[in-house]
Amino acid sequence: MSKIEDLLQAQNDKIDYDALIQNYPWIVEYDRKCVLSPDSDGLLCGLFMAAVRNWKIVGFYDDKVGLINNNYRTDDLVFLDGEIFRPNAKSMGHHMVCLNNKLRHLLDNGFQNCIQPNLLRNYDGKKHFRLKYPLASIHMIVSILAYADKNTDHPITLTTNATAPLFFTDGVFNVLFKYPENVLNWFQYLRINEDWNPLKVVFENQNSVFNTMQLMHTFFQERDKLTFGKERGDRLKISEKTGEPCNIEGSTINEEAVQRIKAFCTMMGNDTGWAFDDADWECWENLKFYKFSKSSFSNDGKTLTIAHFEDFIVNKNPLSWAQTSGQNIEYTKEEPSRFEFLSAKKSKKYSKRR
Repeated sequence: MSKIEDLLQAQNDKIDYDALIQNYPWIVEYDRKCVLSPDSDGLLCGLFMAAVRNWKIVGFYDDKVGLINNNYRTDDLVFLDGEIFRPNAKSMGHHMVCLNNKLRHLLDNGFQNCIQPNLLRNYDGKKHFRLKYPLASIHMIVSILAYADKNTDHPITLTTNATAPLFFTDGVFNVLFKYPENVLNWFQYLRINEDWNPLKVVFENQNSVFNTMQLMHTFFQERDKLTFGKERGDRLKISEKTGEPCNIEGSTINEEAVQRIKAFCTMMGNDTGWAFDDADWECWENLKFYKFSKSSFSNDGKTLTIAHFEDFIVNKNPLSWAQTSGQNIEYTKEEPSRFEFLSAKKSKKYSKRR
């Protein structure tokens, strides 16, 4: 038996969606404003929440740069596809963020409003790094909303047409066959095999491997038509590796980049049934620019020890981070910019149903 199978033997739990929705009721509410990661996963989350809950997309955050519509800078925003380590920040991500469960208590306050699959299963980087969540944010958010709506007059459904974008995002099509034991275990945890979950149609369909390859090939061809130079058609590049802004012109995003992302969202919307509606995306102009400081344990000359991780949480007060390997954590500090909404008073009420 392989080591990963040894680790997985004790992992037979299933997510309690009722408890999750009770603890994070904002995820099923209508008419919220959200900030996305500017890649295919974040874009899919935006398309989905706009389609099923009338959410508006008002900005982007990529760990180095933030862009938020000036009209909503102090609103009660939700970050999708990225954890924000602040008590009053609502967010959802899927990175490995706890190095060792002995220090879990240091994370509970900052992530009290964060939906995080690895934290839900008490997975840490020391013991469970190989068992970390292998899918994308969109797969979890679809499962949550589908559970919430399963007994309503409008249950969430998908067809096999959604296979390509839901396999493509975050390289899931590679992960399926590279780490099948872990993926199947997470399918069980998310209850994807249950009839109410629309992802069952996507992951348990009868398409042959050859047909799936053809679907992915067609998707890549369409994506590549939108690729320009070093800028892939499936992501909005808003910063360089150095942290300097990219495709940002004053308070607007470069028109060519905007049209490319709109075309990509339209393509994914056609496949999934979550049609792209420009009125839902108030994130192209009238933007405030935020610049943050990104570094890593490797850059700091620090190893991944309990002492170094404790010092990191207590003294650096990171805005977000991710354990990217067994040897490194990449992190963002909220400087020189700060998000206003993190300290603003929140008063607007939202409803679960209209």
